[in-house]
Amino acid sequence: MLRVVVLGAAAGGGVPQWNCGCAICKASRSDQPQLQSTQASIAISADGDHWFLVNASPDLRQQITATRQLHPRAESLRHSPIAGVILTNSEVDAVTGLLSLREGWPFTIYAHPRVLAILKDNSIFNVLNPKNVRRQPIAIDATFEPTLPDGSPSGIEVLPFAVAGKGAWYLEGHAHPAGDHGAGDDGTGDTLGLRIADKASGKYFYFLAACAQATPELKSRIKGAPLVFFDGTVWRDDELIAAGLGTKTGQGMGHISMSGEQGAIAALADLELGQKIFLHINNSNPVWLRGSKERAIAEGAGWQIPADGTEIVL
Repeated sequence: MLRVVVLGAAAGGGVPQWNCGCAICKASRSDQPQLQSTQASIAISADGDHWFLVNASPDLRQQITATRQLHPRAESLRHSPIAGVILTNSEVDAVTGLLSLREGWPFTIYAHPRVLAILKDNSIFNVLNPKNVRRQPIAIDATFEPTLPDGSPSGIEVLPFAVAGKGAWYLEGHAHPAGDHGAGDDGTGDTLGLRIADKASGKYFYFLAACAQATPELKSRIKGAPLVFFDGTVWRDDELIAAGLGTKTGQGMGHISMSGEQGAIAALADLELGQKIFLHINNSNPVWLRGSKERAIAEGAGWQIPADGTEIVL
C-alpha cells in the first residue's frame, strides 16, 4: 500500500509570502486563513512507518510538526521515521529544508549528480554529517529502490526522468559546480520528474513539481496514471508581470502555466488520468481563491488544489 501526504502545496515563499501584500496573501492573513500553505513537498511510505520526502522545503520543520506520520516515536528519546529525501531539483525551495535535518539522525539524500554537485559546492550543507547522511546519486531513466536506515529495502520503486525546465536561478551567469561531468553542461538532470511505485501492489503515481512544457514524450509517459502531481506555479505565463509582482514569465522561471492552449489543463486533458493535483502553486495564482473563475475552470477540468496535510492512499 502506497501512502502519500502533501506536506505543502505552495511555490517558493508560500502563502502568505512574508513580504507580499497581494490579494491572496492579504486574504490568507485575515478572513481566509484556509488559503495558507507551506512550500511544496510530499512524503511517501510503503509501510506507514518509514517515510521518504520528495524535496525538502524551507518550511520542513513546520511541516514535520504538523504531520503526525513524521513525528518521533513517543517512547524514543531520539527517533525519526524519515528515512530519506529525494530531490527533483536544486532550487532553494527544494533543498533548503535539508538544513532542518542536521541534528544527527541517519537518512539518505537521493539526487542527480548535478544536484549533488551543488550541495557539495556549498559548505553550509556540510552540517549534514556524512557519517549519518549518505548522498546517493541517481540516474535518469534508471529505477532505484530507496533503502531504510538499516539498509533493508523500502518496498518503493522510483524512476527518475528528465523534464523540460531550468537550472536553479541562483546559478544564472555562473559555472555549474558539476562542470562537464555527469550529464554534461546541457542542463539535463537539473529538473526531474518521478514515477513512484509500491513494489508489492504495483500502485504508482507521478510527481512533477517543476515542468516547463508538456512534451509528447511526457504525455505518453504519464497517460493513464491513477495519480499525478503536476506543476501549478502560475495561472498565466505573464502573471507576475501583470500583477506587478515580478519581471519574469512562468516560462522564464522554467514553469508551464495552468491555462492557455499550451498550458497544463489543456495539454493533459485527454490522457485518461485519475486524480490530478496541482502542486507548487505561486501566491500570485488566482486558482487559490475559492469562487474565482480560475478555480472553477481548474476544478471543472478535474484538477484539485490540495491543502497541507492531505493524505492519499493507493
